Amino acid sequence: MTRNLRVEGHFGEYLQGTLGPRGPIALVTLPCAQTGVIAHHQPARQGLRVAGAEMSRPQVLSFVSSLGGKLTGHLRLRALVAPGLGTGVSTARLLALARLSGWDGPPEMLARACVGFEGASDPLMFDAPERVLWASRMGQILQPMPALPRHEVIGGIWGAPQRTDARDAAFPDISDLVTDWAKADSLAVFAGLARESARRCLHLRGPLHDPTEALAKELGALGWVMAHTGAMRGLIFAPGQVPARARATLRAAGMRGIVQFKGGTR
Repeated sequence: MTRNLRVEGHFGEYLQGTLGPRGPIALVTLPCAQTGVIAHHQPARQGLRVAGAEMSRPQVLSFVSSLGGKLTGHLRLRALVAPGLGTGVSTARLLALARLSGWDGPPEMLARACVGFEGASDPLMFDAPERVLWASRMGQILQPMPALPRHEVIGGIWGAPQRTDARDAAFPDISDLVTDWAKADSLAVFAGLARESARRCLHLRGPLHDPTEALAKELGALGWVMAHTGAMRGLIFAPGQVPARARATLRAAGMRGIVQFKGGTR
């Protein structure tokens, strides 16, 4: 019997950077149900055929074997957003493989397997991935983080794909932002901290002429977010406050693949 499975991705990060000049790279992710990976699996007694999401048969077998599992039959992976744009495709596809192979262990162990396979991981294996400060190159939770107030994000793709390089440590220090995030108590404060993280990233890493800050001001957003390695950009609004002209305005600025979704739980 064919199995269909979906693993949700994310939409870049609220925060990402180092904890101190030589500290680990840490992030707070922004979950998004409109991104991720869909897997279709037709079981068979032996053999494996693989298609989609830029994974080869040897890669699939290697990762599943690292978990002590086995996968046979015909597997097709489909990324809802192209890889390299900052939506967690790399991690989501590994989680799909783990679930299809029968993995039922703790998420911490699965995170370590993902980092061991690719050198970095998003915290998508946890039930509330946005509520942890995540060391992406270590596969570890550094500390719990607060639940965010409910909000809406509208955004899309701006610029070229940018793959995560596990050797890349050129990120700004966000120690102060992490401290402030942990004690923030309003959407305006959270949104402002996300905006500052994005600003620091663009200042250090580029690309130049990113229009997102100007768009946030034009549309009256509380703040904005980005994929710190990737091309996703989004504006943060209070619930029900996204302007009717927002979608057209983003498209006119060169964004593509526009999506709108809800965030926060309180």
